[in-house]
Amino acid sequence: MSQLTVRMTALAIVLLVLAPLLESQTRVRTPVRIPDIPGYVTLKCDFHTHTVFSDGSVWPNIRAEEAWREGLDAIAITDHLEYLPHQADLPPNSDRYYDRSFEIASPHGQALNLLVIRGSEVTRQMPPGHINAIFLETANPLKTEDWRDAIRTAHSQGAFIFWNHPGWVGQQPDGVARWYPEHTELVEAEMLHGIEVANSREYYPEAHQWCLEKGLTMLANSDIHYPLNLDYHVHEGDHRPLTLVFATERTPSAIKDALFDRRTAVYTGNILIGERQFLNPLFEESIDFLSSTTRIEGTGTGYIQIHNKSDVDFELSGEFSFEEIRVPNQMVLKAGRTSLLPIRGTSRERKGSQSFKLTYTVSNLKVAPDESLTVELPVTVEFVPPGQ
Repeated sequence: MSQLTVRMTALAIVLLVLAPLLESQTRVRTPVRIPDIPGYVTLKCDFHTHTVFSDGSVWPNIRAEEAWREGLDAIAITDHLEYLPHQADLPPNSDRYYDRSFEIASPHGQALNLLVIRGSEVTRQMPPGHINAIFLETANPLKTEDWRDAIRTAHSQGAFIFWNHPGWVGQQPDGVARWYPEHTELVEAEMLHGIEVANSREYYPEAHQWCLEKGLTMLANSDIHYPLNLDYHVHEGDHRPLTLVFATERTPSAIKDALFDRRTAVYTGNILIGERQFLNPLFEESIDFLSSTTRIEGTGTGYIQIHNKSDVDFELSGEFSFEEIRVPNQMVLKAGRTSLLPIRGTSRERKGSQSFKLTYTVSNLKVAPDESLTVELPVTVEFVPPGQ
């Protein structure tokens, strides 16, 4: 055996030993930096995904892998009951075919500490449109001709039921979500618990308002069919829409309780949507004042340093008429960065310490379709005459 052959053989053995290690190094998880709020953990969830067991393009365990890598805590596999384009390739087992995607994805999720929830999509024309049921015991009995029977069956299993993409152009050509008597029927029977306020890259202000008026849970989901990287440029900071669930713990039962209790917010693009009781602590927990006091000589400028721990750029605007100071009417607290808030004095003679509350509107934190969250930034200024 030549010396070159020996070296090549040794190299092949080394590569064989290192291959699993090299592979594991490419499988990394990027956290979603949205903080917990007092009393709850903030779980990042996607409750509307598809696989090859309906009209998706990936195997179920890939959905779990994608979600783990993107920093999610939980996903639901919600394949269509009525639409099976790959049935010839995946011959159904009449006893449990509609549960197979969950059964394949769940073990991989467990291995990655990702929660996988059993679900299904009842796919009908408008009204009532497409309806998701999650936390099912089994999806198979939902395959019925009458959509009402399917929803009743899901309800009898204790499922959380929500209306998908109410303004989808496939059913609403003008892209405007409309409420129908059938939805009133479901709400009154307590068989409709939430609505997708955001689906894929669409936001439905009508659905946002319905959630507020009718006491329904706000959700944002991807409705992903293709491999994730084909729809979202995750390596450039893009992300799928997420339902933020404020749960007492990181378990399926706690997620289910939170959904029924309407403890959610929507995270889509650079926007957070939800009730004030959740958005306000999300903002407060995201912000660290590295300095809340500044010293100003006369008409000079001092700085407050604010660190944003979240993945959201907070877009602030306000109008101020303080006699003592001048502050910017608009500023952006950049995600993961420390921003400077400049404060300029207006008098060369002023001295002493004074506190101010700067009231800003955070335009990309929406508590209603036409209303943004207002926040207060408390600052203290020590005024010093020039030369002292």
